[in-house]
Amino acid sequence: MVRHRVVRYLLLGVLLAGVHPAEASNPVAPRFDSSVVQLQLDAPAFAPERIKVDVYLPPGYARGVRRYPVLYANDGQDMDAVGLQSTLTRLYREQAIEPVIVVAVDMLTDRASGYGLSDRATARSLVGGSAIGPIGTRAHDYSAWVATALVPYVDAHYRTRRSPRARAMLGWSLGALNAFNLGWQYPDVIGRVGAFSPSFWLAADRTSATSVQHTRLAQAMVDHGSRRTGLRMWFAVGTAEETKDRDGDGINDTVDDVQDLLQGYHGADGFRARGLQQLGYSINMDYAGHPSRRADAALFQLQGGVHNQASWKRALPPFLRWAYGRH
Repeated sequence: MVRHRVVRYLLLGVLLAGVHPAEASNPVAPRFDSSVVQLQLDAPAFAPERIKVDVYLPPGYARGVRRYPVLYANDGQDMDAVGLQSTLTRLYREQAIEPVIVVAVDMLTDRASGYGLSDRATARSLVGGSAIGPIGTRAHDYSAWVATALVPYVDAHYRTRRSPRARAMLGWSLGALNAFNLGWQYPDVIGRVGAFSPSFWLAADRTSATSVQHTRLAQAMVDHGSRRTGLRMWFAVGTAEETKDRDGDGINDTVDDVQDLLQGYHGADGFRARGLQQLGYSINMDYAGHPSRRADAALFQLQGGVHNQASWKRALPPFLRWAYGRH
């Protein structure tokens, strides 16, 4: 069952009351209005509760026939905190990005169960440990639901562009880990990934810093995998997210974990574990300094950024320009 409730947000209006006939013939500034459709969706395979999904429709959607790219986002409850609507409105006014439909999925009651990694081929979750317990126990079920239930639903009910390159998945922290997973496991569905502060520290063995370094799950997924044709990825990491340095290379772990996934690293056997670069992806390791340098995967280091919504709000505009910029 699906329950719809449409909420209209008027972001910019033009009032013509009292305008003289000669003035009415002058051009009128464009209206930047959008609709938010609120849904409650069933996902009994992994969620006893119904899942709240907000669909943000772009300006002019109701008045046209145009089809739009779609940005899916984890942690939909954070959209106000990261300034989604205000950022979109500003970028639309600047004509910096093309219009996009945003589908924001609220976190599950048990957030740590769904936001993780999976193996599509074997239909299983790849569970890692953490200080709060297991991470990703239902990651396969959640990822499969997004790719095989939510995406077809959105395509059936909204005017979307129905190709992987027109679909992106966005997330932060554990939600970013899962966003990467969706792109990696379902490249035939999701063709773009935005991962802010991804939890690439997730490992199979947490008994020591060395064991964590050598059993990180996302890095192993890339090392043992192959290039996903057409998949492009944008990673954002704050330079002040933490101070830990488990491998003693002078780079904090949050930055290091993403760099290792991009460029590879020395594994437990002394041989170099493969990163995206070794799989044939072109890499832009300094998106902040060279945003126009086109690459399959890019790293944006947010100066002074920490692990919170305020920093992810700062990362959102450059990501949207990367994903939907008018070139």
